[in-house]
Amino acid sequence: MDLIASTALTASLTLAAASFLQAQDTAAASSEAVTLPLAHGELAGTLLIPRSTSPMPVVLLVAGSGPTDRDGNQPGVGPSSLRQLAEALATQHIATLRFDKRGVGGSASAAPSEAELRFEMFADDVAAWLRLLSNDHRFSSVIVAGHSEGALLALLALQHAPAAAYISLEGPARPANEVLHDQLAPRLPAPLMSESDTILARLTRGVVTDSTPPALAALFRPSVQPYLISWFRYSGQSEIARLQIPCLIVQGSHDLQVAPSEADLLQRANPRCQVARIDGMNHVLKQTPADMAGQMASYQGPDVPLAPGLVDAIASFVAGVHK
Repeated sequence: MDLIASTALTASLTLAAASFLQAQDTAAASSEAVTLPLAHGELAGTLLIPRSTSPMPVVLLVAGSGPTDRDGNQPGVGPSSLRQLAEALATQHIATLRFDKRGVGGSASAAPSEAELRFEMFADDVAAWLRLLSNDHRFSSVIVAGHSEGALLALLALQHAPAAAYISLEGPARPANEVLHDQLAPRLPAPLMSESDTILARLTRGVVTDSTPPALAALFRPSVQPYLISWFRYSGQSEIARLQIPCLIVQGSHDLQVAPSEADLLQRANPRCQVARIDGMNHVLKQTPADMAGQMASYQGPDVPLAPGLVDAIASFVAGVHK
């Protein structure tokens, strides 16, 4: 069933006033640094907990691909979407835990070598955070919300750790090799795209290659190929079909990285999932124009607000789980 999120602000409350009230409510939440020891190194995160004498729901926020930190930022890309989402959910009396991926920021000590890295390692990290939250009596229920690639990591983690519900934020349905093909096709000249497809096909079969064109080395260098092979084994579509817990699929109409049709595939795989379609929202959860040129500022804009309707859709779903 669809939850159609309105993009209109109420006439009685201006955006400036809403931002002021959110800042006031966020100040009523406490920020707590947390660490999670691993066999080698530790992961670091931030718990944001609204002040309350009663247990409350907590949402584990799982970042997307690349060297992404707890706020949803990478070198050269700084939307701070996850920080903004955590702060907004705090105003709805929902706690959050967000964390630096292994090898990033406060989790730098947990980095394996690139050649040793596997997709399942990140999923194991998510499962470990879920177990930590499940044993914290301050929380009445634990929900996991993954953004982009993090949506798939969260699905894999749920096979090894408990949660009350699952949220996909701009998560792809198809395997990453197919999504990557679609992202590269409009950007690469035909001969290079043909070579890229050949490499993708080999990696999907689990076969590494030594013949990587220099122009594609950043994507397919030998040291990263084992990770890509481990990633390409999975798809959101097949993994979400396994879910027996409540689930919400959040999809923006202006996402240029994960097409809105991916949400349809996810829901088709698990019709029990609700879908929140956020009009005008792009991949980093901001309201933007439909074209890439109009979206660029949002990828560098920590102060660009989240898309209207996003927080309400998540908070409403969490409230239903919390009952």
